[in-house]
Order: sequence, then C-alpha cells, then structure tokens
Amino acid sequence: MGELVQRKSTRLKNFDYSSVGAYFVTICTKDRKQILSDIVMPRFTAKNHLQHLNTVGEGLAPPETEHALRIITDTPWVRLKSCGRIAEEQLLLLEKRYSNVTVENYVIMPDHIHAIIFLHEVSGGASPSPTLDNVICAYKSLTSRMCKQLYGIEKMFQRSYMEHIIRDRSDYEAKANYIHDYPISWYYKSLSTNE
Repeated sequence: MGELVQRKSTRLKNFDYSSVGAYFVTICTKDRKQILSDIVMPRFTAKNHLQHLNTVGEGLAPPETEHALRIITDTPWVRLKSCGRIAEEQLLLLEKRYSNVTVENYVIMPDHIHAIIFLHEVSGGASPSPTLDNVICAYKSLTSRMCKQLYGIEKMFQRSYMEHIIRDRSDYEAKANYIHDYPISWYYKSLSTNE
C-alpha cells in the first residue's frame, strides 16, 4: 500500500482565522469540472447594456460600508448552471447561519468561486467566533449535499480552498476589481485558447 501524500497547508501559521477582517477566498470544483456556470458573450440590449454599465465600479466601497455591491452573477457574462445556483444560494445563506459573516463581492465561475468574506465581531460573546475554515467547510458541505441529492454529483469541491487575508482598502479594492473583471478576461482568454 502506498504512503499517504502529506498535503501542504495553505494557512498561515499562528494566524487566528477567526480574527475580524476580510478574506479573499477561492473554492475550486473537484478536478476543475465546469459545473457551476458558463461564461458567455452577452447580447447587449439597451436595457442590459445600461445595467452592465451601472455595475462598473460598484462593489468597491470600503469594507466598513454596510451594503457594498456583492452580486456579480447578474452580469450578462455569467450564466449559472443548476449547481451554480445552489452554490450562490448557499453562499448568501452564510449570513443567516453566522451572525458575524458578510459575503461581499463574489463571482461563480465555471469551475471555481471567488468571494470576499468578512468576519465581524461576535455580538454578545456567548459562543466562540467561527473560523474562516468553519464557514467554508459548512458552505462546501451544504452545497455538495444539495448537488448530490438533486443532480447526483458525488464530489463537488476540491478538498481544500485558497485564501488571502485582505490587508487594507487598496488590497480590498484590487480583489473586488479582480472579481468584477474576471468573467470578461476568462471569456477572452478562452477565445484565444480555442484558436
């Protein structure tokens, strides 16, 4: 029998991942299967062109604002598949499950999800703050269970996830811009790959 592969942790040693702050998280599907969405060239009508123009630059509010734009999947570039809709629904439900969690900007790409997740101070102090790992593991578990029950998908996500601790406002804005622009760059990159 072969030896078990030792996975290298992507977490920072001695960092408290229940700390108040913002985290840029990437969650990938198992084997990078493109089961969450399609990235498509939009057919611009006057109405959706105006909607698209109105989203440019939004979502860049500083972390302390209460209602930054966070829904990027209404952009004409991203068309969610069935599992992508479940993934989005469960992502937004994290705020109901955890009183100290806010999901800011996010995008559900064909084979991965990018999101900015804020952990806030737990009010009342009755129970310990959930760690980022607790939140992501619950998210992956609930999404996977629903997709398995409804669509027979056995393994939805890769075992781990990647995170980046957002250091300041300019870091936040860079990550928010990345999320906002990523579907468009994905689309044009896929065109050049297929040529």
